[in-house]
This record gives sequence, structure tokens and C-alpha cells, in this order.
Amino acid sequence: MKNQQPLTTIWGKTLATGLLISGAAVSFSCEKEPDLMAIADSIHSRVLKIDTHADTPLQMARPGFDLREEHDPWKTGSQVDIPRMEKGELNGLFMVAYLGQGPRDSASHVAADEKMTGYFELIHQAVADNGDKLAIAHDPKDFKTIAEAGKMAIFIGMENGYPLGTDITKVRKFYDMGARYITLSHSANNEICDSSTDPNGPEHGGLSEFGEEVVKEMNRLGMMIDVSHISDEAFYDVLAISTAPIVATHSSARSLCDHPRNLTDDMIVKLAKNGGVVQVNALSAYVKTPEPNPTRDAEMEALREAFGPMQELSDERRNEYRAEMMKIREKYKADLATVSDYVDHIDHIVNLVGIEHVGIGMDLDGGGGLADCYDISEIKNITIELVKRGYSEKDIEKIWSGNFMRVFEEIMQSGTTSVRPL
Repeated sequence: MKNQQPLTTIWGKTLATGLLISGAAVSFSCEKEPDLMAIADSIHSRVLKIDTHADTPLQMARPGFDLREEHDPWKTGSQVDIPRMEKGELNGLFMVAYLGQGPRDSASHVAADEKMTGYFELIHQAVADNGDKLAIAHDPKDFKTIAEAGKMAIFIGMENGYPLGTDITKVRKFYDMGARYITLSHSANNEICDSSTDPNGPEHGGLSEFGEEVVKEMNRLGMMIDVSHISDEAFYDVLAISTAPIVATHSSARSLCDHPRNLTDDMIVKLAKNGGVVQVNALSAYVKTPEPNPTRDAEMEALREAFGPMQELSDERRNEYRAEMMKIREKYKADLATVSDYVDHIDHIVNLVGIEHVGIGMDLDGGGGLADCYDISEIKNITIELVKRGYSEKDIEKIWSGNFMRVFEEIMQSGTTSVRPL
């Protein structure tokens, strides 16, 4: 890995002054190595930090959930709230309006549109209700402006293009409601494209004809195309059609963890060549292949059988499922991947395509969570690990926000100016 030098050759000046020269290749003038925690604290406080994928609206939709209250993730399943965002010193978050894949008839598409619209309204209302802490952001420039005002920027992402049905005008509808990316599919195929994990295999052989329209319309709007969850064939179709860079808002490296949800090295190289960015996912099973544990696996399988397909569950039953799943996850939390495992993916992408094409999209409140970074309050542990491995402050800033915001801005600028900004 680049910068694999002892910390004393990367940061300066001396312990006595406590001053640091960000990214400077100078030596300490004292014999004692600097306090790594002090370095990490200092860097973490200075760089702007954004997590590009959190399914927090799923928690916000639960009766009685209070975004201003600090929750215990092991008891409630909640991994993001305002107090813990502040503890983690987070500056921005993509709150994701997510809808699982359901039936694909016209009536179901209408119902999905209505439910997705409700999630957007929920996000806007939550930000309005907490205007002293949060602010809605539409443009990359809003990120720094909102941070300078002492608030946290809330962008909106839409996960699963299912609610579009086959109506291309819905892309503009959700853009106008604040969506700045659409994850084209989720765990199953939809009208846009094949999923990487549909149990029945591919249907379209990549993008459908409608999916091609969606990509072109998103290009026109200057809207980010999120290739997380889509099949390999769909990924290459998007890359061939899109006139703007593409993003993976929550995906990891398949060569380190062989899961179809992750990107192959060839995909990462081609995405980077196209100018895009990979936001590394912190869902443990996508970070490190789980060690065999028949007892744990049997308990999870029994839970899935007891509740049936997730897309068929009512909100109440889905909450019951989530509560039971959390009990199992806490029971076996020692099996979770670690921050070190997570940063291995960052290292791999940096070594493969350079520092400019990697970032952080943890998938919290949607399955993400590491043994030593299980909720948003613990994200400094990622910065600490990056410092341990010799990344400079400049590089850490790129990883935490700079790379994604650069690509975000380029994509928005590539859209037709008559439809932006909101």
C-alpha cells in the first residue's frame, strides 16, 4: 500500500508543540512517536465526513422513534440518530428511501410509488423538525455550507428503482423531491435491470429497454446512477450507456470477499476509468466471508422460515423480524468483520485504481455494522485505522468525502442545466 511508512515520517512537527503538518513527509524532532489517538482525533475533527448510504428512514417510520434520542443498537436495531451522529462528528449523510422488491404488476407499482413518496416526505419532515441540527442538501456545494453553519447535511438517496414501474416521468418526480441517486435495483430483478442476488437468476440479461431509458434520463437530470445491488451484466450495460461517471454507494471488493453484491477488480478498474467512485460497504458478510458457524446459521435460517419472504411482510411483522434478527446478531457479534477488515477493502481499491476512487457508504440501519464500528458514533475507528496504515490527512479527507463530492459535482454539472438546481 502507498504511504506504508512509520507515522514518524508522515506527520510533524513535535510532540512539544502539538502541531501537525497535514500530509507532510517530515520527521518528528523528538525520539518519542506521536500519540496516534491524538493524531486521529485531530484529523477526524478537521476533515468533512459523509456516509453515502444509511437506511435510517426505516427506523424513523417506526411508531415512537425519536431521531433526537440516543438508541442502543443492540436493543433497538437503530444505528443512526442525531446524538450518535454528533458523537461520530459526522458532517453529512445520505438518508435512503428504501423499498424492498415486491410484485411487478401495475397496481403494485402504484402502491410502491405511494409508499416511496411517503418515505421522502418522512425525511423532509424529520429534517424540518430538527432544523437546529440538520439541513436538507441538494447540491454538493451545500455540504460544506451546511457544515460551516454547524449543522449536518442530509442528502436523499432512493434505493431500488421498483417504484418507477415503467413510467420514466417518475425519475424526475423523485429528483424534484430531493433524490440525488437511485440504486437501480435491490435484492431481486425489477423493470429496470437484473439484481445481483435474484434467486431466480437474470431476466433481462442486464439492463432492460426501460432501464436504458432510466440511465439516459438520470444522465439528463445530472442524477447519480448507483450500481450497488445490480448484476454484473447490468453494471457493464450502465457503463456502456452512461455519459457521466457512475457510483457504487455501498459496495465492497469481491476479490477480498467473494459475494455477488461486491465488485470484481475489473468492474472497479472500469468504474474508476469512467471517473466514478466505490463507497465501501460495512455489511459484515460483504467485508469478510463469515467463518462457518452451523448453530448461528441454523438460527438465522429458522428465523427466515418463520417469517417468510421479507417483501410480503407487514411493517409490524418486519419490525418483529428485525428485533429477532438483532438478538441473533448480538449473540454472535464476535463473528462480525472488524474495521481492519473493512480498511483492507479501502487498501485494495487504492492499490488497484488510486486514492481518488474510494469512499465510505456503511449501509447502517440496513444490515451494515462492524464489531468495532457498529453504529455511527464509532466511525472515528475508521479514521484511526487509516492513520495506523499511514494515510495522510489529505488522503483521509478524500476517502471521507472529497472523492464522492468531486464525482457528485461532475455528474450534476453534466446534466441539462435547465433542470437544475432544484
